[in-house]
This record gives sequence, structure tokens and C-alpha cells, in this order.
Amino acid sequence: MTRLIALDALWFALAVSAVGGIVAPIAIARGRREWVAIARAAVYSNFALVTVAIAAMIFALVTHDFSISYVAQVGSRATPVFFTIISVWGALEGSILFWAWVLALYSALVVYANRNRPGNLVPYASAVLLVIALFFHVLLTGPANPFHLVSPAPPDGPGPNPLLQNHILMAVHPPLLYLGYVGMSVPFAFAVAALITGAKQDEEWIRLTRRWTLLAWGFLSAAIVAGMWWSYEVLGWGGYWAWDPVENASFIPWLTATAYLHSVMVQERRGMLKLWNVNLMVVTFVLTILGTFLTRSGIISSVHAFTQGPIGYYFLGFIALVLIGSAVLVAGSSDKLHTEGRLDAPLSRETVFLLNNLLLTAFMFTVLIGTLFPLVAEAFRGVKVSVGEPFFNRMTLPLVVALLFLMGVGPALPWRRGDWPALRRKMIPGAAVGVLLSALAAAAGARSAYGILAFALAGFAATLNIAEFVTGVRARRTAHGETVPVALARLVAGNRRRYGGYVAHMGIFVAAIGVAASSTLRSEREATLKPGEVLTLGSVNARLNDVWAREEPQRAVIGATVELLRDGQPYATMSPRMNIYPMSQQPVPTPDVRSTPVGDVYMNLMSFAQDGSTATIKIISEPLVPWIWTGGGIICLGALIAGWPARRLG
Repeated sequence: MTRLIALDALWFALAVSAVGGIVAPIAIARGRREWVAIARAAVYSNFALVTVAIAAMIFALVTHDFSISYVAQVGSRATPVFFTIISVWGALEGSILFWAWVLALYSALVVYANRNRPGNLVPYASAVLLVIALFFHVLLTGPANPFHLVSPAPPDGPGPNPLLQNHILMAVHPPLLYLGYVGMSVPFAFAVAALITGAKQDEEWIRLTRRWTLLAWGFLSAAIVAGMWWSYEVLGWGGYWAWDPVENASFIPWLTATAYLHSVMVQERRGMLKLWNVNLMVVTFVLTILGTFLTRSGIISSVHAFTQGPIGYYFLGFIALVLIGSAVLVAGSSDKLHTEGRLDAPLSRETVFLLNNLLLTAFMFTVLIGTLFPLVAEAFRGVKVSVGEPFFNRMTLPLVVALLFLMGVGPALPWRRGDWPALRRKMIPGAAVGVLLSALAAAAGARSAYGILAFALAGFAATLNIAEFVTGVRARRTAHGETVPVALARLVAGNRRRYGGYVAHMGIFVAAIGVAASSTLRSEREATLKPGEVLTLGSVNARLNDVWAREEPQRAVIGATVELLRDGQPYATMSPRMNIYPMSQQPVPTPDVRSTPVGDVYMNLMSFAQDGSTATIKIISEPLVPWIWTGGGIICLGALIAGWPARRLG
């Protein structure tokens, strides 16, 4: 019954999306205004139907209905209920279903928020969102159907991938990622609607989608940081970013979305970059589809998945359709997307934003080429090519330091025309802080030129961004006699978008310092210990107490109890372990991490004697790693401030 209800819901959703996405805009274009209400109803109906389907899937997972193919693939009676529920996005078919549900949710919220807005922009945007939904419904009723019948039904299943049930962050990272990915569909839909309805709408679509774009960008930022944290806490290698294709798949659209958030301000302020912004949004949307494909189609683990199954062709066909359709619309509207303003002077905020966009675009292409080249080489030439961390670091670190510099200079420059003596005066305190931080980094042992530059430029840029707050607060205190907290709160509330952007910048600077410190000042040591023996790494003294084992419902656990000593006395206990899942032939290492504001002690159980007489322990000193997670939180706070609605007066 559950299976039949879900399948009926998906087929009805496909039909509703086709009517609202294809028939409705044709009727509206012919002047039949009653179809506006039909398009709106199609969006709401699609959300209700996909909600029924995903609720049915969760019910089937929780009740262990192994007659349903997806449950037989990822379900297990031994898996705890929490991890059973979140396994709904743990494999291809469930991820596609979750993608479709998030899209339906966004679409319903957007249409409801603009339900009283006149004109055709919202109806056409609704139609575009429904066409996107139609593509995913085709997958869900075809090659990615999670509700196939399994007969006879197996008595049990293998459970989710062990790595996906080994940490609570598995419940956080994928939903954030999809909220970021799918959220980019909203500005894309309005951009396409603006191209269809005419150039008079070209400013309106940006204004209507500003907060939706910030929301999606904030979710995507949070997803990237949560993914880094998950990798750090679960995989046991002591790092958080390895330029893995899965990581890159989320980072690439983040770069173009970040470029868009900056360049769109130039369009609003100066009437420039109209064509560029439309193209940026199209590319960002395409990259989210590409990222979904890379992470969920299996192509990363096997390039030949393109030819082994039809889903690869569906995705490639949809991407081609989006690119061709968008190119046709842009070409047809190119005369209406001409630049009205012009660049008045090289020394201006517009120039910084243009350079920012060029660097972010170069960054995107570098990561995209490095990610796809091995896949293309193997697909067409049959040879395995490795593009690893050395390539990405060599190509992207110069871009990173240049972007940090621009993030400091940009806020210090006015629109239209800047003044070099005034800019130089603003830069002097930042330069002093940068020199101080670079000296401290070198004194602490940093030897990487780019690492020291990152410290210097993060300090430089942070000082210039803080100066914008200081100047604004000082002006308000002079004009209104307010206290510092009141002046700061009213300053930010009076221009949330500007100061929210500066807060996001501060988050990036904090994270950059965390990355620079943990990359250049990291140290590690590994040793085989008997109970009572001590392993020393710098100021860390770790004593092995014992090796233990226990059985849990879904796994076996082997761990070590290690005490950290100060002056011979224990002050903390750590328990690195290995989790052994029935479906995995290899133990899954689970490190233990002790965090402080100045850094982490990261401990792994590498191996152990069967009788518990010895254990091999690896300790890594990770300076300032918590600053990365803190910086990520500050970035999201900045996005929230920038997108928060202003209070309406009257």
C-alpha cells in the first residue's frame, strides 16, 4: 500500500508539473489570465504530492518494508531509527527524491510570498520551477525510481554506508547542501522569466530574488563548512579539505554565486553587468545540477557509470537543454541587456568588484577543470589521470591571497571614484596588523610563503572591514549621542545588506587564519604503546590506559582510553576507536578530538593487539582548527543579517 501511494503521488506530480510548467505559460502568453491561478495551484499541488511520496519513503524505512527497492538497498533492522530516517538521502534514488521535495518546498514558499504580485514574472518563474521539477519527476518515475518492487522481499538489508551513520553531522551536511543547491533554482527561474517577459523586468527579478539568493548562498556556505567538519571528525586523516571531487562539487557553484552577489550590486548601483549577471546565475544553476550529478550518480567512483546506466544521459541532456535554452533567451534579449553605466575611474569600488568577479570565475574554472579532467580522460582515453592537492594548491593559492586583499580594499573605496591619499590612510592600520600577524606566524614556525601571506592579508582585510563599523558607529554617536552598542545595532539595521556583507567577510578572514595555521603549523606523532606508557607531542602528553571492546546493535566497537597529562596528572580523557559494521570489510576509524580556542588535539586508534596488550596511537596537533568552524558560523550570520527583511514603517 505504501509503495502504491508513493508511486501514484509521483505520477500525479509529474502530470501536475507538466501542466503547470508547459501548458500554463503557453496559455498565459496567449492572454488567458485564468491560467495564472492554475500555475499557482500546480506549484502547491506538486509540493503536497512530493511530500506524500517522501513521507511514504520515511515510513517504509522506519517500518523496514524491504519489498521496496530503496529500503532493501539502505535499510537494516539493526540501524538506529535516527540513522534509518536520514538514510533517505544516503543513496542515489533517495537523494533525487529529497532534491525534488526541497525544490517543491522552495517553489511553494516563493509563490506564496509573491501571491499578490501583479504581472507575469512570478507565473513564468513558477513555470520554470515546475519544468525543473518535471525533470526530477521523470527520473523518479523512471531510472531513479526508489519504489521498485522487490519480490521476494529479503528479511533484512545491509544498512546505510558505514561512513554515513558514523556521526551526527550526516544529519546536517546533506540537507544544508540540498537547501543551498536547490535554492539557486529560484533566482535562475526568475532570471529566465525576466528574459521571457522583457527587459523592463530585468531589475525586478534581482530585487525579488535578493533574499532567496542570500538564503541559498548561506545554506551552501553552511553545507561546505559542515562537510569539512564531518570529514575532519569522521574520516580519521586529520584534515578537512582534500580537493576531493565531492568537496569540489559544492564549492564550484559557491564561487559563482559569491561572484553574483557582488556583481549584482554593481548592476543595481550603476546599471552595469546586466548580461554578466544573467549568465552568472545560469552557470550557477547548471553547476548545482552538475554537482548533484557528480555526487549522486556514481560517476566519481567509476567514470564508466556514464555508459553503464541511463541516468547519466538524463542529467547531461537536462544540462544541455538548460544551456541551449538559456543561450537562446539571452541572445534574443541581448539588445535589452546593454550596460547603462560605465566605469568612471580605475580606483573605485566597481573596479574591485570587477576584479573580484574575474578572480572568482578563474577560481571556478580552475577547480572545475581539475575536477572533471580525470573523469574525461578516463572516459575518452581509458587512462587514469590523477589531479590532486598539489595542483589545486599551486593554482588556487595565488587567487586566494588576491581575493583576501580585495576584500580589504573594496569596503575602503567609494563608488564611482576613489581618492588614493584617503585609501592609503585607511590602509596603514591594516598593513600594520598584517605585518604583525605575519611576524607572529613566522615566529610560531610557519615557513610557507602563502601561509604567512594568508595571515598578513587576513589581518589587513579584517582591520579595514572593522574600520567601516568603527567609522559608522563614531558618526552615529556624534550625530545622535548613542551608546556604542545602540549605535552599532542601528548602524547595521539601517543598512543590513552592506554590514551583513562585512560580517560575512569577517567570517572568511577568521576561517582563513584557521586554515593557514592548521596547514602550516600542524605536527603529528605515532607510536605503539603498552598500557601505562606515554606518547609526547610538544606540550601534549598522552598515556594509554587500556584497550576495550563492546557490541552495539548495528556494529562492534574497539576503542582505547587515553589520558592527557599535565605535570603528571590527568586533566582530560580521550577515546579514539574503530567501528566495525557488518557490511564493511574494513574497520571505520573514529577519531577523538579535544578542542580549545587555540587548537585541537586529534587522536586516532591506528591498530591494536587482539589481547589488548598494545595499541598504536596517532596524535595530531591542529592549531586554530576551531576558527574554521567559527568562521563558517560568522559567514552564515552575515548572510542572515544581509537577507533579514527591513522593518516596515507605517
